[in-house]
Amino acid sequence: MEIKRRYMLKKKELKEIKEDLGKIFDVEKIIPKDAPVEKAVLDLGEIILVDGTPLAMINNGKMFPTLKFLLNTSIENNRVTVDMGAVKFLANGADVMAPGIVDADENIQTGDIVFVVDVMHKKPLSVGEALMDGKVMVEEKKGKAIKTLHFVGDEIWKM
Repeated sequence: MEIKRRYMLKKKELKEIKEDLGKIFDVEKIIPKDAPVEKAVLDLGEIILVDGTPLAMINNGKMFPTLKFLLNTSIENNRVTVDMGAVKFLANGADVMAPGIVDADENIQTGDIVFVVDVMHKKPLSVGEALMDGKVMVEEKKGKAIKTLHFVGDEIWKM
């Protein structure tokens, strides 16, 4: 992964990003007022950096939090929990299949950005786009439930 360009965000651009991120979590607690916020343009999208740490990724017009960020916060909304049998597949970047899901936020709608944790440790494993509603994910016994966008061990994780 190559960084093509990196620059500090202007106030207007930072405000827009805070609004987008505010749909997922409480931004005021995450981005301190005096923290340096940068945008890095990569070959696979754009990344928002706060104090040099990846906070969010913008890919195909969708913004989603990075796993490094999720490890340091406690977000309850848009969370999907999988059984331990799914962990090895998710660590290799596989999409999340419905049979491995044991719990999901009921407010998740198709197209929402969600993050996946394991049932034992509750640590974030991947971030993806919901392919079905939260209630359906838990009830469904076959099919793909989440398209993986970012996972532990990928290029974003290694930044």
